[in-house]
Amino acid sequence: MSSPAFSLGIEEEYLLVDRDSLRLAEAPEALMEACSAKLEGQVSPEFLQCQIEIGTGVCATIAEARDDLRRLRSTVAAEAARFNLAPIAASCHPSADWAEQHHTDKERYNALQKDLGGVAERLLICGMHVHVGIESDDTRIDLLPQFSYFLPHLLALSASSPFWKGRDTGLASYRLTVFDNLPRTGLPPVFNSWAEYQRAVDVLVNLGLIEDSTKIWWDLRPSHRFPTLESRICDVCPRLEDTLSIAAATQALMRMLWGLKTRNMRWRAYDRFLIAENRWRAQRYGAKGSLIDFGRGSVVESRDLVEELIELVGEDADALGARAEVERLREIARDGSSADRQRAVRDDALAQGSSKAEAMDAVTRHLIEEFHRDL
Repeated sequence: MSSPAFSLGIEEEYLLVDRDSLRLAEAPEALMEACSAKLEGQVSPEFLQCQIEIGTGVCATIAEARDDLRRLRSTVAAEAARFNLAPIAASCHPSADWAEQHHTDKERYNALQKDLGGVAERLLICGMHVHVGIESDDTRIDLLPQFSYFLPHLLALSASSPFWKGRDTGLASYRLTVFDNLPRTGLPPVFNSWAEYQRAVDVLVNLGLIEDSTKIWWDLRPSHRFPTLESRICDVCPRLEDTLSIAAATQALMRMLWGLKTRNMRWRAYDRFLIAENRWRAQRYGAKGSLIDFGRGSVVESRDLVEELIELVGEDADALGARAEVERLREIARDGSSADRQRAVRDDALAQGSSKAEAMDAVTRHLIEEFHRDL
C-alpha cells in the first residue's frame, strides 16, 4: 500500500478591529485588493464584512507551513495597519454584538443568508481548518470515524472563545455553540465506503438542497475541493505556534491511523454519543479540563492525555519532521489555551479597578498582541 502524501494545508479566519476603538471594523475594499495583490489567491473575504480568511498552499512539512502561515499573517497585519486596523485570531470578539454586523455582499453569502435565515445572523465566529493529504477516497472514509475520537482533544487545546457580547459564557469554546445551530454540523457519521458516503451526499444534491458537499460542515469531512481529510472542529488560535502544534498533531494522528491500517489494525470505534460527551467537555472546560478515556473507563486530566498522545504519535511526528511542534502541546495543556489567557487578562484588569467594558478592551488589546507575537 503506497503511503499518502500527508501534506498540510491550514485555513484561518480573522476578525478586523479598529486600533483606537477596539471595535469590529468592516474590511475596506482597498484592503482586500491590497491583500489579494500580495497573496495571490490565498486570501478572501468571509461571511461577515469584519472577517478575512487566509489559506496556506499545499505544504509538504510543518516547517513549510510555518513559513507560509507567517507570511500570510504578516501581510494581513501590515496591510490592515495602513487602515488603522488590526487582525485578531480569536473565534469570538470579546465584546462585539452580532446584530451590528453586516454580511459580505457576494452571491455565495447572500444565498447562505437566505437559506439559513436568522441562524446565519449570529455567525460572528472564526475557525481554523487543517487539511491532511490522503489521496485514496476509501482511506479517507476509513479514517473518518477513527480520527473523530481525537477531535475533542484538538478542540480543547485550541479553545479561544470564552466571551460573547461582553459576557463570560463559562465555556472555553462558545464558537461551537453558535456553529452547531447550523444544519449538517457536529461529528461526522460513519460510512462503510466512499460509495456509501457519495450516495448520501448525492441525495441532498439531487434534490437541489445543497449544490455540493461544501455545504456539509461536519467537524471532520472529506474535502470537496482537495484529496484531503479536513479537520474543522478547532477554534482559531491567536498564537501562530499554537496553530502549528495543533496542525502537526493532526497530521501525525492521520499518519498513525494509516499505519494501523497497513498492519490490518484500526483504532477502536466508539459510539458518536460517547465521543460527543468528550466534545462537550472540551467545549466547556478547554485545555485545563479533563476528558473521558474510554479505554481506561475513567475521566483523565487533559495534560495526561496530551502526554499519551505525544507518545502515541511520536514515531509519526519524527517521520514528518514535526516532533518539536507536537511536543509543544505540553505547554498548552500545562498553561492553558487562549481562553484561559483571555480570562486571566480580564481578571487582572478588573483587579486593577477597570470597569467591565475596559476589561473587555484589555482582552482585545491582548489578542492583537498575541497575533503579532510570532511574526
